[in-house]
Amino acid sequence: MTVLRCIAVDDEPLALKLVETFIQQTPFLKLITTCDNAVDAMGIIKEEKPDVVFLDINMPNLTGMELARLLQDQAGPLPKIVFTTAYNHYAIEGYRVNAVDYLLKPFSYEEFLRAANKVLQLHEEANNNAFQNIAADDEFIFLKVEYQWVRISLKDICYIESLKDYVKVHLEDSQKAVLSLISLKALEEKLPSAKFMRVHRSFIISLDKISAISKNSIFIDKIEITVGEQYKEAFKSMVDKWLK
Repeated sequence: MTVLRCIAVDDEPLALKLVETFIQQTPFLKLITTCDNAVDAMGIIKEEKPDVVFLDINMPNLTGMELARLLQDQAGPLPKIVFTTAYNHYAIEGYRVNAVDYLLKPFSYEEFLRAANKVLQLHEEANNNAFQNIAADDEFIFLKVEYQWVRISLKDICYIESLKDYVKVHLEDSQKAVLSLISLKALEEKLPSAKFMRVHRSFIISLDKISAISKNSIFIDKIEITVGEQYKEAFKSMVDKWLK
C-alpha cells in the first residue's frame, strides 16, 4: 500500500492536534512531525521532503500562502499542499499555488479524508506515469499488476487483449496471463512497432509469434484473431511485404 509522508503546520495548538489525530487515523498517511510556524516548516520540508503538507494560512512572520509560493521557487519535487484555514477568501489564491485542496475550519474527518484521497490519487497517477514512460526497448516493459510493477520480457508476449479498463497479456509456454490496469491504446504506445501490431480494437499481436495468416485472420498457435476493419489496410501492407 502507498504511504504518504506528511507534516502538519498550524500555530493554533488545538487545530494542530486535530490534524495530527486525523493523520494518525488515516492508514495511508504517515506523520513525520508537526510544526507551529511556517519558518521552521520550510527547513523541515527541505530536509525531510514530505509528500504532503497540511498547511494553515494565517500564521505570524511567514504565512502558509507565502510558504507555498516560496516552495514553488525551489528546485526538485514539491510536496502536495492541503491548506487548512478559518478564512474562505484564500481559495482562489490557494489554487494559484497548485494546492490540492482547501479545508475550511472547522472541518470533519470526512472532509479531511476526501482531501487526503485527492493527494493519494495524484501521487499514484504520477508514479504510474513515471513507470509507464519507461521506454520499452527490445527486451522488456514494466506493467502495474495489482500492487507491484512487474517486468515482462517482450519476447514472451504472444498477444494482448483489451478487457475494458484492463489489458490481459497472454504469454508463451506455461506462463500465466498478466492482467494490468492500463488501456490498450496506452500500452500500444509503449511497445516497439517493429515487433507489435494493433490488428483489432481489442487486440495487439506479437509479430514474432504469428504461426499462420489468412485473408482476415491471424493465428498464434491455435488462437485465431480476426483483423478489424480499420486495421485491414495496415495488415495487408505488412503481409504484402512478407510475401514479396
